[in-house]
Amino acid sequence: MMMQRVALMLTLVCVSSVVASAEEKPTFDSEQSKISFIGAKPDGKHDGGFKKFTAEATLNLEDPSKGSLKIEIDATSLWSDDDKLTNHLKNPDFFDVRKHPKITFESTKIEHDASQDKVNIVGKLTMLGKTVEVTIPSMPKLAEDMLVLAANFDIDRTKWGMTYGKGKINDDVAIRALLVFKR
Repeated sequence: MMMQRVALMLTLVCVSSVVASAEEKPTFDSEQSKISFIGAKPDGKHDGGFKKFTAEATLNLEDPSKGSLKIEIDATSLWSDDDKLTNHLKNPDFFDVRKHPKITFESTKIEHDASQDKVNIVGKLTMLGKTVEVTIPSMPKLAEDMLVLAANFDIDRTKWGMTYGKGKINDDVAIRALLVFKR
């Protein structure tokens, strides 16, 4: 009876160490990470982004679909290539940063396409007090010491009620994200 208990305990320890090694939480590297956007209109475009944001990732190397990603953006850290535009983007016509100082994303599903070595990160993007499901195609690069998620995708700003300049400013905004995590 005692030998069975010892064997059971050893089995549980071995199983729990395998499970623990399958999942990891790398450390976000804010210095190397970047979130930017390009807003366009028929006669031009403007670059912008956010200087302050955090991200948390959970990796599951055995089953990537069990991973997760959370991002919190400080909307007040918004910048653009034009100071006057930056101030306008921060007001209620666009991001309304006084009323909505944070933008968040939380994954609900991760779809891994091993044949193309890419993932689609499906989740809830909350901005201006409204939550909309988005799919973010990402090209992950996993090395021994780091994970890099690079994503280039568009969002329709009007889905969050950002309708200022409709017809004069494109509804679709190009988002470029580079998230770096140390392992």
